[in-house]
Amino acid sequence: MPKRPDEFDEALFPLPDGSAVIPPSAKPAKQGKDTATPAAHDHKGHRDRVRQRFLKVGGDAFEYYELLEMVLFLAIPFKDTKPLAKALLREFGSFSAVFSASHARLSKFPGLSPSSAANLKVIQSVAARFGREGIDKQKPILSSWQELIDYCRSAMAFENVEQFRILFLDKKNRLIADEVQQVGTVDHTPVYPREVMRRTLELSASALILVHNHPSGDPSPSAADVRMTRDIADIARQLGITLHDHIIIGRSGHASLRALKLI
Repeated sequence: MPKRPDEFDEALFPLPDGSAVIPPSAKPAKQGKDTATPAAHDHKGHRDRVRQRFLKVGGDAFEYYELLEMVLFLAIPFKDTKPLAKALLREFGSFSAVFSASHARLSKFPGLSPSSAANLKVIQSVAARFGREGIDKQKPILSSWQELIDYCRSAMAFENVEQFRILFLDKKNRLIADEVQQVGTVDHTPVYPREVMRRTLELSASALILVHNHPSGDPSPSAADVRMTRDIADIARQLGITLHDHIIIGRSGHASLRALKLI
């Protein structure tokens, strides 16, 4: 719309010393939420430098807090995330424990919104899926034992409650299915041998590997663990099904009942 005759552009008014009075309309607008601040530019520059370093030297050269800081870049766009990364590691004790913490607990942590906490849980799921795909289903699982252990540790080692997982195998010991059968409490998971066998027959599996975790961190088998494993092995044997092992996963490592000669 053209200006009315009584509308004029505001000009700079000269002062005797040669400076000028700047009209209010010519002054820079105040910084708002959508306006970049010097601090925001600093954060962006820092993030760019961290990303370039990551691309140059790879993640193995990074400290845990630095990797977590980069993960938080994705969840929290305009904030220095290094202090938050360090605080999370102090609170939860390890890198893996941060991602394995429940969404409810993460959401209550100062500096993390429910949305940011959900992003951490998504990344945990991606890592677990990546580990599972590292197990070649076309090869006997017994020849990929370390990959299996790595996958189980990433999926279960830092869970806060016990999970009972079964790996169902075919006649060539290739993986048919990987299923969590039961979820229990911090120190107990109810396991029913006949239900295990029922699911085994449904899948036409020929062999099994049992896996469960100890949230206490100690993977040493309890008397109840040994008794339950032997019960399943006895029923499986009668049906012509092989129980290869029962692996217990803890934060400090893992235990094999087969290696311990308990089955």
